[in-house]
Amino acid sequence: MPVLGGVMSGFASIGKALKEAFAKFLSSPTADRKAVEELVRAVQRSLLMADVKVELVSRLSDRIKERALTEKLPPGVSRKDHVAKIVYEELTSLLGKKPATLFPDGKKPYVLMLLGIQGTGKTTTAAKLANYLKTNGHKVGVVCADTYRPAAYAQLRQLLQPRGIEVYGEPDSTDPVKIARQGLQHFKNTDVDFIIVDTAGRHKSQDELMEEMKSLEKTIQPDENILVIDGTIGQQAGVHAAAFHKAAPVGSIIVTKLDTSAKGGGALSAVAETGASVKFIGVGEALEDFEPFNPSGYVASLLGMPDIESLVERVRMAELEMDEEKMQTILTGRFTLEDMVNQLTGLTKLGPLKKILAKLSLPGLDTLPENELEKAEERIKKWTAIVKSMTAREKQDPAVVDSSRVRRIARGAGVSERDVRELLKSYQASRKMMKDRKLRQMLRQSRGLP
Repeated sequence: MPVLGGVMSGFASIGKALKEAFAKFLSSPTADRKAVEELVRAVQRSLLMADVKVELVSRLSDRIKERALTEKLPPGVSRKDHVAKIVYEELTSLLGKKPATLFPDGKKPYVLMLLGIQGTGKTTTAAKLANYLKTNGHKVGVVCADTYRPAAYAQLRQLLQPRGIEVYGEPDSTDPVKIARQGLQHFKNTDVDFIIVDTAGRHKSQDELMEEMKSLEKTIQPDENILVIDGTIGQQAGVHAAAFHKAAPVGSIIVTKLDTSAKGGGALSAVAETGASVKFIGVGEALEDFEPFNPSGYVASLLGMPDIESLVERVRMAELEMDEEKMQTILTGRFTLEDMVNQLTGLTKLGPLKKILAKLSLPGLDTLPENELEKAEERIKKWTAIVKSMTAREKQDPAVVDSSRVRRIARGAGVSERDVRELLKSYQASRKMMKDRKLRQMLRQSRGLP
């Protein structure tokens, strides 16, 4: 199943409206103010239909409009493509920019405790997560520590036994802490990779059950608490996430029932507001209807542009291009220390240096060893911190940086004095290199300059 493909059944009308508005904008003769404002209104309507908070919608649409109408176009990029990139970036930022790291490697067994209120589909989600992990080559054990719903243990066994996943439970016990402790011990002796502990559903206002959850967390000390949230509750998802996180640190979130509710956008955006990461989404009843959450893929689906990431990368590459005046300044060796570091920093914002250098087609640089490129990225981070610790005069005229200034700058940047001297040396070498006539000509030609 394509990532997030199943989500769209619950967002059919919303996705359709947004796709149509986006397609209309891209096919319009011009991307003038009127066309931009019409697109922004369509985005607003779609988000409000998805139960995203009015305040969030207002802020996001204002940012889209302001950026679309005021930002300078990068060289060779049409305004339509630039606006498409802006809409994509702003919508993605609403939901969290990157997919969450699923689980760290090396820790074995990795213990996951599932939390949530009644009716979220938590037990089914425990089975889905177990099945997902097993399908991806891991050995998994599930502990049923839900003593309030007698059918929970039977449900887990019914779902997971046919998949070859063992479920530990004590149907006659009323002590969830004891069950969880003994279940963990049982599976630790069976060499599993993951142990999933399913707990009883509880409400954020039920003090007794919340205290029980704290006791469970303290006793079994899970490597990660996963909060399961019902996508149909919309904006309230953020309230529940915050309440549970206060009682037991929530490491990640799973949003369920996104196939049945038009409020899923509200749930996803509300959770993102808490700073928590959504790792998985439930998009149907079957165990296989369970997917890692990919914010950029979700937005691309909503916009009806599965290839939008390649467009965004192309625009970002164009944004690296300097205008002719700046290029001429560099080619005459009159660039400042800050100019040099800003250009290097701009490169790293686009991704791994190896990938970017290959796209820039600069002879020799795209064949540098991987370890050298990693060192270069780390060096650029240090240099950026160093420049930020300099005074305006030092940035413009590094020749004034003596030993005492080097010490002050190093302390302020949190680096060694050697790092500061290395930057100054590289700057001088770069200026000297610009005096090479053949290199200047090559760079001029690559930028289309005379």
